[in-house]
Amino acid sequence: QVQLVESGGGLVQAGGSLRLSCAASGRTFSSYSMGWFRQAPGKEREFVATISWSGVYTYYTDSVKGRFTISRDNAKNTVYLHMDSLKPEDTAVYYCASGRPGARGATAPSLYDYWGQGTQVTVSS
Repeated sequence: QVQLVESGGGLVQAGGSLRLSCAASGRTFSSYSMGWFRQAPGKEREFVATISWSGVYTYYTDSVKGRFTISRDNAKNTVYLHMDSLKPEDTAVYYCASGRPGARGATAPSLYDYWGQGTQVTVSS
């Protein structure tokens, strides 16, 4: 059974930083791409960032480029999202997801087959 468990969310002031972690189990972590998505109240879930199985390839949505960094440690079966210069509009529940076999650079939620339960990030102005 595949499990993804996010942690690291919280309340931070605008301009601050947070690092989210997602610990994976139940599949060969290093064989799959990973992604981060977010969902704000009343909005659809949106793509934030993705990283290839090796960690070499990363891709971000435009609104977080230069502020967020996705990384992974395959020895620890963990993917991270380091968020700097946070803005109130970054407030959302953040989810990590494991890519379907062969998926790379995927931005659509349908290309991910396992999801974590989410962690709340709140940025105050």
